[in-house]
Amino acid sequence: MTRRTVVVTGAESGIGAACAAAFGQQGDRVAILYFADAAAAERTAGAVRDGGAEAMTVQAHVDDEASVDAAFAAVEKAWGRPDVLVNSAGLNMSGVTVRTMQLDQWRRLIDTDLTGAFLTSRRFLTGRGEATGDAAIIHISSIHAYAVRAGGADYCAAKGGLSNLVETLAIEEAPRGIRVNAIEPGMILTPMNARAQTDAAYRQSLERNIPMGRAGDPAEVADLAVFLASDKARYITGARIVIDGGLSLMQALGA
Repeated sequence: MTRRTVVVTGAESGIGAACAAAFGQQGDRVAILYFADAAAAERTAGAVRDGGAEAMTVQAHVDDEASVDAAFAAVEKAWGRPDVLVNSAGLNMSGVTVRTMQLDQWRRLIDTDLTGAFLTSRRFLTGRGEATGDAAIIHISSIHAYAVRAGGADYCAAKGGLSNLVETLAIEEAPRGIRVNAIEPGMILTPMNARAQTDAAYRQSLERNIPMGRAGDPAEVADLAVFLASDKARYITGARIVIDGGLSLMQALGA
């Protein structure tokens, strides 16, 4: 197996941390990009190393062009150009309606969840130059890219925009052999769903809406990311793959 260089953003916790560990178990060396929690990033690095792979941690603010450039430059200096980008950095919906939402909140979400995806994708691509050959970009999106919720205009708009970014990138980069796909999770037990992790009654009330009867595990999303970056998915690009236990199929019931 050829060892690849994988960059994972938002890798200090949740789905990002699970993806980093999963790629490490494949023998890939993993660059863990984190926002602020260096100790959490080191724990993720430890999980990668426990799988027998190399890991490095790099702080990066994905909404800041200079920060993204510096992070990728550090990875390239250590290991050369990356082969895989997993963009997992993101913020959750605010729960604030449009009529009461402040512009700063709107911009904060769009800047992180959508502009961050643009900046990391662009830097991954420019770092590769005009080189051809198999490479993959995987964006962690959400079923709320299309299944909207009141109080989620900021998040839903960002993820809806991400869908179009993914599809556009896919057709632009296919001639170079770069595949671009999105994973759209439903309810996954991560820090974004902290209450569901600590409040059993609340969690059960949500899981009743899921046909499979349970929330997902970050490792299940990570397994899908590993597959999408593998040779087994070499003909898949521009796809938006839902992993939600059937939750999004329930949105029209009761009307």
